[in-house]
Amino acid sequence: MGFVQLIEFTTGRADEFNALLDEWLERTQGKRTATRGIQTQDRDRPNTYVQIIEFPSYEQAMANSELPETAEVANRLAELCDGPPTFRNLDVARTIQM
Repeated sequence: MGFVQLIEFTTGRADEFNALLDEWLERTQGKRTATRGIQTQDRDRPNTYVQIIEFPSYEQAMANSELPETAEVANRLAELCDGPPTFRNLDVARTIQM
C-alpha cells in the first residue's frame, strides 16, 4: 500500500531551505526511498509551505527516515523554519488519474 507524508512548515528563508533540500537529494541519490515530492506554497498564509512526499509503503518511508543523511538534513532544515513542522502520515486508500 502506498504511503504519503505531508510536512507543513513556515520559513522566511525558502531559498536556503531549498538549497539544503537539494543537498539532501544529491547526498541520498540511490539510497532514498521517496519516489516523488511536491512542495507547495500557501496562497493565504505567507511563508507557509506543505511538502507532499510519496513512498511505496510506510516501511519504505521509515527506512528513508533512518538514513543518516535524512536525520542530519532534517535537523538543519528545522533550524531554517520559524517553528516546528507538522507531520501527517497517510496510507494511500485510493488513487485516481484525472
